[in-house]
Amino acid sequence: MANYGGAALAQKKEAPALSGEVFGALINLSGGRRFTSQRLVLYAVLAGQGQEGAAAVAREALALFRGAHQTLVHGSDTLPGIFCRELEDVYFGRVGAERQFCDFMDLAERTLAASEREARVDSPLLAQLVEMTTPVLALLNQITAIYQDQSKKHALLMKKQLHGVITEIETIAKQAKMVSFNARIVAARAGFAGREFAVVAGVLSNITGEIDDMVKTALTAANA
Repeated sequence: MANYGGAALAQKKEAPALSGEVFGALINLSGGRRFTSQRLVLYAVLAGQGQEGAAAVAREALALFRGAHQTLVHGSDTLPGIFCRELEDVYFGRVGAERQFCDFMDLAERTLAASEREARVDSPLLAQLVEMTTPVLALLNQITAIYQDQSKKHALLMKKQLHGVITEIETIAKQAKMVSFNARIVAARAGFAGREFAVVAGVLSNITGEIDDMVKTALTAANA
């Protein structure tokens, strides 16, 4: 019997914030399973019809599907496993995607083993595998959509945080300009003794100008 691992994942700690690059990799890996599952079933059918080499291609597709599934559920050195409530629900909740995927992989394995034992296979195993294709594909589409939705939420959150940081920088820059302005007045009143103070005030004024340019650049990027 397959080990679905729901109890272990229930104890997972809150995942750290993910980067845009990580989200892109997760979406590609999840979306790739859709193609791999269809390739697996197609070549399993061809193997059942006795086409030479079809079983080997189907096994390669099964290995890719299994590897991607392992990474997306349990994680790897570079990618997290299930990291949000929406994914946990679809895998281990009422939908039971984990169980269905494990059943799909197990059935594919048994179907390919049968085709390797016989030249042609016209068995209930192959019929069941073909029948499972549509619901499995629907689940894969649903899960990929979750990754895409999480990626959009992440992008919006990053924009909000960036706008917050920019606002704080603008406030600091305004305060620095005021300090620079007051320093120039004090330096002017101090005459010869205030020359060094005037230099410092000039440097501070240049820095605030650079900050203004940086803020404009950041705002353009945030609104892109």
